[in-house]
Amino acid sequence: MLDAGFFAAWVEEAARSVLAGKDRLTRLDTAIGDGDHGTNLDRGLTAAVQALADHRPATPGALLVLVGGTLIRRVGGASGPLYGTAFREAGRALGEEPGVSPGALAGALEAAVDGVRRLGSAAEGDKTMVDALAPAVRALAQAVREGRDVREALDTAAAAARGGAEATVPMQARKGRASYLGPRSIGHEDPGAASAALLVEALRTVAARW
Repeated sequence: MLDAGFFAAWVEEAARSVLAGKDRLTRLDTAIGDGDHGTNLDRGLTAAVQALADHRPATPGALLVLVGGTLIRRVGGASGPLYGTAFREAGRALGEEPGVSPGALAGALEAAVDGVRRLGSAAEGDKTMVDALAPAVRALAQAVREGRDVREALDTAAAAARGGAEATVPMQARKGRASYLGPRSIGHEDPGAASAALLVEALRTVAARW
């Protein structure tokens, strides 16, 4: 079972990963967006880590809701509400249980993706973070149904997220600022999909050492 400490470690690892990848995320966003995705997400996750240092909730659900609220308040642009909603929906799906099974984790991440889809009115193929998150969640759920442990399941999820992010390169954006570019958005990896893949990879990293 995964406890609140596991999810706090995930947020900390995600913050480290985004900091390390901030320049790349900024370059990707400069090509088809505002150029601030890396900086904004780094600021938000740093604030989330500090919020957990100040007060760590006792349950995974409450912890993720706190992280989501922090991201909504501290991250500019569209990514704050989108990532904030993802964390909040995941936390609400987990409820007040002190421990999370692999199946419950898969369900929570499905709720997270559903929240992002609703808020952004985005579907796979629109060249958004959904293109990385949705295949990752499907891969995780399938691995859990096959009886794999959480480490193996998250290995497959991280690989699917990376593949989904890379698959946005030939897409034409249909949502967000990148959609204003029309065909000129083709040939660039979506920064939101790239950061989503980093967060799934951070989850895999924490599970590997848990």
